[in-house]
Amino acid sequence: MPIEKIDNPNSIIGRKLNQLPGSGPEKGIQTLPGESERDIADFAGGSYLTTTVDTMVNWARSNSLWPFPFGTACCAIEFMSMVGSHYDVSRFGAEVVRFSPRQADLLLVEGTIVDKMGPVLKKIYDQMPEPRYVIAMGACATSGGFYRAYHVMQGIDEIIPVDIWVPGCPPTPDGLMYGILKLKEKIDRGEIRRS
Repeated sequence: MPIEKIDNPNSIIGRKLNQLPGSGPEKGIQTLPGESERDIADFAGGSYLTTTVDTMVNWARSNSLWPFPFGTACCAIEFMSMVGSHYDVSRFGAEVVRFSPRQADLLLVEGTIVDKMGPVLKKIYDQMPEPRYVIAMGACATSGGFYRAYHVMQGIDEIIPVDIWVPGCPPTPDGLMYGILKLKEKIDRGEIRRS
């Protein structure tokens, strides 16, 4: 295709007819003067993108979860494995483990919760700032597990709301990561709202 001079006083570069610069095999390799503005202008017919504040806030919240591990039994060992280098939960933005409820937004309840521990769990949950999320990890936190006794809470949803249930005894680190990813999806969609 012949190269002709396009009548543009700001450009000294010869252009091929009927083909935008950078749209051939060199696309993405170089940006010619004035082409970055053209790419934005051609995207959706305008020079800006629109969204809602809720969408941006939910995206930011879902990609920066700060977990507070409330580990009372063997599920806590699986959580420790998940934050290690083999599983690397930091890829999903949940690696900043906080041991202060005032600095965390994700409560991970890992293990058996007895009735004596219930008020402590409730107090920690109440100290967390909004928005706060809860994952019940393992059979004991979700349903009491094999402890069918008067002193074991038969699921932590008796005292605090639970967003994600991770089954297993103990659940694998993969299962917990899957639960975190499902929580991220729920936050992105704006499904979790409490007052």
